[in-house]
Amino acid sequence: MSHGKIREDKTCLNCGHQVEERFCPHCGQENIESRHPFYYLFTHFFEDFTHYDGQFWGTMKNLLFKPGRLTKIYLEGKRAQFVPPVKLYIFISFVTFLFISFQVANMDFGKQGAGKEKITKKELQEKVIGDESVQKLLKESPEIAKADSLTGGALKKALDTANASANDKKNDIDVENILQSKSITKSIGLQSMEDFDRREEKNGHKYETFRPFIAKIFEMEEKGLSPREITNLFIKSSIHNLPKALFLYLPLFAFLLWIFHSKRKWWYFDHGVFTLHYFSFLLLLTLLLFVAQKLLSYFEGSGFAIAMNGLFITAATIYAGCYFFIAHYRTYRTHPALTIIVGAVLFAINTILFTLLLMGLGIISFLLMH
Repeated sequence: MSHGKIREDKTCLNCGHQVEERFCPHCGQENIESRHPFYYLFTHFFEDFTHYDGQFWGTMKNLLFKPGRLTKIYLEGKRAQFVPPVKLYIFISFVTFLFISFQVANMDFGKQGAGKEKITKKELQEKVIGDESVQKLLKESPEIAKADSLTGGALKKALDTANASANDKKNDIDVENILQSKSITKSIGLQSMEDFDRREEKNGHKYETFRPFIAKIFEMEEKGLSPREITNLFIKSSIHNLPKALFLYLPLFAFLLWIFHSKRKWWYFDHGVFTLHYFSFLLLLTLLLFVAQKLLSYFEGSGFAIAMNGLFITAATIYAGCYFFIAHYRTYRTHPALTIIVGAVLFAINTILFTLLLMGLGIISFLLMH
């Protein structure tokens, strides 16, 4: 219910019936002034969702700390005291992915640690000398300069850096530009799509299904993208597809619940309500986890932040798993042993299927990327 001013005129603007108090007894519309300040357009939704009677906050508390209670009460027909399942899922999904989208935009999933990638001289020398292509060049040509002409100067630069003076105070060197000269396709021995097609002819088209994906990698490498940047794009496309994946997976999750439970006692609708509440919980937990990581990012590099981040992730993962079993038991009232068995099977199946769905959507988005 909003906090709008009640109209002096008691005639409902919607249906014309007389309104004795705040709401029309005929159509249910609130009899408040129809003209509002501009900010009302933005605050009305949240006022309506979090209205003063505590429906929203009571729903949040039960959703987080009382597994299965919302589902049980809703299926019993007591539906006025809590936010409806669909409305709850849409709201939490919107807030969660709005927050995550801002965080993911600034993330670099290819970096190992903060700052540019570093490596010691000894490690670089072992990496360069141990590389098969470098060994081949050294064997074929006694002159480093001649061999270097085949690598565009990368070999000479790497060797010069690796053999720098031992008195140099900077024992760590920046090799990001050197490592970026490598590509994903060349690391698997491919020079072009024609090369891939020739190999497929010889191998009986074993990896033909990967052809669009490899073609896309070639396309992105031609644009100058490094392996790290390509990896970033793929991971970010998968994360941005998470809302779609969850929405598409909702009916399948409910369908699997329907398969494993009595068809006479439980309707597909009942499993849908359980699914909406459980997915809302997962989204809310994810949101809280991202908020915690954002706060810890201000202490980046400290042992406390690293320890707390690991603790939060571990605790959230364990709680999400336990939550499912507790909610399942309280909703369906099956024997504890049966709850554990059925829950474990459902958990394993859903984890595999959802991972495949998310990867599939990520690949499709990656292939359609311009």
